[in-house]
Amino acid sequence: MPLLMRRFARRWVYTAGAALLAVGSLFFVIDTLAGQFLGMLARVMGASALSITLNLYIMDHIRKADFMQAESLRMALSMFAWTGGPTLGIWLYTRYGIYAAHGAVAVFVVVLLGLFWYYRLSDNAMIAPGKSRATNPLANIGRFIAQPRLRLAWLIAFGRSCYWTTFFVYGPLFMVIAGQGELAGGLLVSAGNALLFCAIFWGKAGKRFGARKVITLAFACMAVVLWAAGAVGEMAPLVTAGLLLAGALFAIAVDALGSTAFMRAVRAYERPQMAAVYRTYLDFSELTPPLVYSVVLVFFGIGSVFATLGCLTAVCAVITWRYLPKSM
Repeated sequence: MPLLMRRFARRWVYTAGAALLAVGSLFFVIDTLAGQFLGMLARVMGASALSITLNLYIMDHIRKADFMQAESLRMALSMFAWTGGPTLGIWLYTRYGIYAAHGAVAVFVVVLLGLFWYYRLSDNAMIAPGKSRATNPLANIGRFIAQPRLRLAWLIAFGRSCYWTTFFVYGPLFMVIAGQGELAGGLLVSAGNALLFCAIFWGKAGKRFGARKVITLAFACMAVVLWAAGAVGEMAPLVTAGLLLAGALFAIAVDALGSTAFMRAVRAYERPQMAAVYRTYLDFSELTPPLVYSVVLVFFGIGSVFATLGCLTAVCAVITWRYLPKSM
């Protein structure tokens, strides 16, 4: 992405990213293995472009003092997409077929690009063209690792993303194994998504008490409820589900405030390069937990997955309290 933004204006990278989401849906409706592969590739590339460019626009045009408020509001409003999107997609698919479900994606992309270019063409400073320059991607990684505060921001994002990966995959799996059925697993995920609206309150808490205290408390509470969920396990599956939802509530606190650590730490002249490296926490959080859990599950039951994740969040709590600046 930094290489693309070196060659093309940022607005074109954003536009291409949105267009790739629509292209991905076109590949998905082919309903072949090659179509699934190309569709997933287009979707991942499009999501990456949108995520990185959006973060750059936020850092360029929102004051550092307003990061927490803006991010918590953005996270809260995303609740409508996370809860309504899957429901709408399934309803369209079951009622009108696969073309309607993926066609909805194209409609939303058109609306998104229409809004984006409307503000751009009206000379709105919020969407001004980027003037950044990029360096070698491998050098970017080394530069990122060399900065302790960027490493800390990455760990914070990685820790909470690992929670969501575990919650979305192993939460429903646990409910099925515990005999509660697939519907219970789906309701668990939906309830977790609905809690995103609480990000507004976490944003206010961060502004009042400081991001350092709130993020540390959130990670510590996540560790406690995860250990409890691991201990209860299949003996009382509904209790375990309740504990996982409590953990999701605290994970939302890190969602709302965690990105502030990166936005305040990154230097303005290298934002595109560092934002691209920072986003790798998503890839690592999708790959690492299943790898670790596959080893743990050889020796223990599914409850051990939650206990293992609790150890990671406890480490994140200690490191956040120790190294995140008190001024945050």
